[in-house]
Amino acid sequence: MADIATTRLSSKGQVVIPGDIRKKLNLKEGTRFIVLGEKDAVILKKIAPPSMKEFDRLLEKARKAAKEVGLEPSDVDALIQEARSEK
Repeated sequence: MADIATTRLSSKGQVVIPGDIRKKLNLKEGTRFIVLGEKDAVILKKIAPPSMKEFDRLLEKARKAAKEVGLEPSDVDALIQEARSEK
């Protein structure tokens, strides 16, 4: 069963996550979240960087997809420069 606690919204729009929940989920200062709002629910989802193993798997998948469509490293560099110049 999920832990249940109450909290309040401050005048600055801040919400305190109760200590026992922070400890259970190992939430530290600076932890980043995705915030989803739907009807009367607000959901916070912790953003965690992938492990090196997962990152390597994602990189290999991206390289395979690029190879399948004929994308070269120079194409990627050009696209990055184009995206940066649009800002």
